[in-house]
Amino acid sequence: MGCYDCCIRCIGAVPYPSLVATLLCYAGMALFCGCGHEALTQTEVLVETYFARNVQDFAVMASFIKYFQYVIYGLASFFFLYGILLLAEGFYTTSAVKQTFGEFRSTQCGRCLSLTFIIVTYILAFIWLAVFAFTAIPVYFLFNMEQTCHNINILAETTPSINQHGWICMDARQYGLLPWNAMPGKACGMTLASICKTSEFYVTYDLYIAAFAGAGITLLALFLYMVATTYNYAVLRFLGRKGIR
Repeated sequence: MGCYDCCIRCIGAVPYPSLVATLLCYAGMALFCGCGHEALTQTEVLVETYFARNVQDFAVMASFIKYFQYVIYGLASFFFLYGILLLAEGFYTTSAVKQTFGEFRSTQCGRCLSLTFIIVTYILAFIWLAVFAFTAIPVYFLFNMEQTCHNINILAETTPSINQHGWICMDARQYGLLPWNAMPGKACGMTLASICKTSEFYVTYDLYIAAFAGAGITLLALFLYMVATTYNYAVLRFLGRKGIR
């Protein structure tokens, strides 16, 4: 067997769905963890500077940000290891490997392992779907804030009276960022418009969008893993019924 034939056989033995899912998972988690961590830091600065005068009003949110940043570290480590395991499981059960190396022995342990990966991946996909929806909340808040600032700027250009747009506000307390007794808790009129022009606002907005996109990419990777692991398990079951053990 020549070198070319060996290379073709090795390339054919790669479980491409699992490989693509692993690459998407790593890319999505890199975006989600990196941008999410920095976005939380920027959020702390933004809220503390413009929406909360008392440190006690901001203490709960600061603690939440700190703990969630530690959660991000754990998620990055977990998905890195889990991606390697799923990729290895894909190599183990891929039909290309079976065709390349001839006789394939499907043991009861191997089928139980594949079934375990299916169950864990389905559970992770449903949990991550909730994380994906949760990640949309800050994007929604900052989008509304940007649109409100845009409306204020339009009113400022078309109406001579400053009172015409002074009643337009963004209340951080309505989104659960601050307790209801926090002061001021909201920004109105041209004060809000000036906040939207700061670099902190745009950096935080862009980071949350990137983190949201990363969560979506990771969710897509988990769906691909679900398809790949389900197919692999079906192949093992088929081989078991054919008597190839």
